[in-house]
Amino acid sequence: MLVSLDAYLEVRRQAVDASLARVLAHSPAPPVIIEAMRYSLLGGGKRLRPLLALAACEATRQMFGPDAWAPAMPAACAVEMIHTYSLIHDDLPAMDDDAMRRGRATSHVVFGEGMAILAGDALQAEAFATLARASDEMTPDLAVRVVRALRVIADAAGPVGMAGGQAIDLAHDPSHRPVPAQTSAPQEVSRPMLDADGLTDMHARKTGALIRAAVASGAILGGADASTLAHLDTYASAIGLAFQIVDDILDVEGASVELGKTAGKDAASGKPTYVGFYGVDGARQRAADCLVRAGDALAAAAVDGRYLQPLATWVVERRA
Repeated sequence: MLVSLDAYLEVRRQAVDASLARVLAHSPAPPVIIEAMRYSLLGGGKRLRPLLALAACEATRQMFGPDAWAPAMPAACAVEMIHTYSLIHDDLPAMDDDAMRRGRATSHVVFGEGMAILAGDALQAEAFATLARASDEMTPDLAVRVVRALRVIADAAGPVGMAGGQAIDLAHDPSHRPVPAQTSAPQEVSRPMLDADGLTDMHARKTGALIRAAVASGAILGGADASTLAHLDTYASAIGLAFQIVDDILDVEGASVELGKTAGKDAASGKPTYVGFYGVDGARQRAADCLVRAGDALAAAAVDGRYLQPLATWVVERRA
């Protein structure tokens, strides 16, 4: 039965949150680090990446209902833990230096920089452990798919994906001034600005790679064949780009209370953005073009995209 997108998202978000809470509740880790992990992981958020993983699994299985997404839940939890770890580290003074995330104080403000770094490290490791442990209770065929999903997510999180994109961002950030160990004075470094193609490449890694991995891992665990995976990857690439374009628009037009993070930081720091290159209207048009590409890719994939297509629309039309 087809339910509204809002109802679908609410049920799936609750399932994701419950699964994430169980992972931490059953951990034998020291409470001091679990507290910091819980603060960021269970402190709200859109849950876009795990929702995409679950929806991709359901679409490829051509099944919808309480258990249709079950094979993909470990992957959904894994990508959300990796996403949360990246936010913790991104907010650190050595990176974007932000004091607000998801509508409240960032991890390092609450727990200190050292504990925030450890919480992020722990969430990244736990992501892979959670997915790997799930294979113990699966059939041999599904366990093989878990290994494939692990590789996809690891590639997306590592130097060719998210970490590499963050490195490009940091290397071209005009506000970032590294301090050599031998002196307390900031080092003056020439930082050429990214052009439009460089900006797209950076965000394809920093933002897009994990979104693509969420869709791919869910589809793999749903049993997608190579052709379906290729079309779904095109879909995910399109919405990954759209997500960042809309983020840039909201950074200009949104308010911090609505966004749950500090608005206007990119412009204030002189970072290149899609709005900076194309203007607000031009950026909106590019986001709309992404939505068309995502729809075309879903049609070519020949899967039941009853929730994947509305999720793409939500990415483009969101206001926070």
